[in-house]
Amino acid sequence: MSNVTKHDLIQDVAQSTGFVRSDIRNVFEELLSLVGESLRDSRTIEIRGFGTFSVKGRKSRPARNPRTGEEVLLADRLVPLFKFSADLKSRIDQPTFVPEVNVDSDIHETVPHVSGGPEGV
Repeated sequence: MSNVTKHDLIQDVAQSTGFVRSDIRNVFEELLSLVGESLRDSRTIEIRGFGTFSVKGRKSRPARNPRTGEEVLLADRLVPLFKFSADLKSRIDQPTFVPEVNVDSDIHETVPHVSGGPEGV
């Protein structure tokens, strides 16, 4: 499974909508810019049916430089978070049907795999 890039998303939207790629790229860039600015200002972005972008403060803490072993103090900082919506989680978690092929039969038919049923069924 390969990663999907920003370029791939722009191309897919252009193909499915018929809009010009440069217009979609401009909208996409502006959307990402606004999301970044909102997070920088510690504002939460909620997209219903998709998820919520937010930031969380992390307290300063001691850490160690793995190369030198020197102890350093990490300053207070904000880290971005993303929380999936229940709707998106359920769409991601949809089971996929994988047909089984009976190789002992002359006729190759697909048989759905059923698990969790009573013994012998």
